[in-house]
Amino acid sequence: MALKSLNQLRWLHMGLLALVRAWHRHVRGVRMGNGSRASLAARLRQRRKGLIAVGPETLIAFEALILTHDPVTGADMPVSIGGRCFIGGGCTILPGVTVGDESIVAAGAVVMTDVPPRSVVAGNPARVIRSGIKVRRFGRLEGADDKTRALYGKVMGDGG
Repeated sequence: MALKSLNQLRWLHMGLLALVRAWHRHVRGVRMGNGSRASLAARLRQRRKGLIAVGPETLIAFEALILTHDPVTGADMPVSIGGRCFIGGGCTILPGVTVGDESIVAAGAVVMTDVPPRSVVAGNPARVIRSGIKVRRFGRLEGADDKTRALYGKVMGDGG
């Protein structure tokens, strides 16, 4: 049987994400809000349970690294990520950082200080590049879907 679309395997993908979320919650002790997701390749590193908190409807992308142990001082410091955030691929969030609600951490960013709510941070070290943003579930910018539909409509020829 040949697959006509990868969407036929969506049930498998969703099941794996549910298992990863349960593993982070129950085995690793990460406090994950309702509807939050972490990529299979995301690395959430804590030495004690309960040091990482992830708000509801937040997405942590592939190869993101979240650390709670400071090797310089030897202290364990909690990391808190708000609700409706997007944590980009390959970014690093260092111990003691709080990412405010409805914020976006760009891919590859190194977050060393707190991120204000409703802002976008990028770079190494991460700095605010935009504030006052409005997002939807998983940190998707409002209107992003509308622009994508319009672009694809024009490409496909229906003017859309």
